[in-house]
Amino acid sequence: MDTIEMTAAELQRLRQELNGLESDGRSQIAARIKTAREWGDLKENGEYHAAKEAQAHLETRILRLREQVRAAVVVEDATGDNVHDVRHGHTIEVTDLGKGGTQTFKIVSPNEANPKEGLISSTSPVAQALIGRRAGDEVEIAIPAGVRRLRVESIS
Repeated sequence: MDTIEMTAAELQRLRQELNGLESDGRSQIAARIKTAREWGDLKENGEYHAAKEAQAHLETRILRLREQVRAAVVVEDATGDNVHDVRHGHTIEVTDLGKGGTQTFKIVSPNEANPKEGLISSTSPVAQALIGRRAGDEVEIAIPAGVRRLRVESIS
């Protein structure tokens, strides 16, 4: 797995979630499985099968979180008055040169991304095109519908 840039706060949240799943999460699933086993025949026990499926999902999430923690590279929270070029943690206002209008994005790690809230992954094509740019720079981004042209208006 490649490295994943994230702030110290993002890494701390990942570690907290991982610790919670490895302790409380596993304990709760084990209790569900134990209770379901006590109900008798496992072949026709829907609660048992649901608990085992939940256990599989939990273990998958734990593995993914472990991979993200291992791949984490902590970057400085890029805020303040001395902001010159786009980096992880910055909030960027851009103008869409094709459609007009402005949008505001904050570049975050993939696990924090939520495009509906304006939080875009540092690995996304938009973020990759914006990283290293300065206010006034224009970028072109290949998207399935063609090419999207953006101009960086401000960085904070």
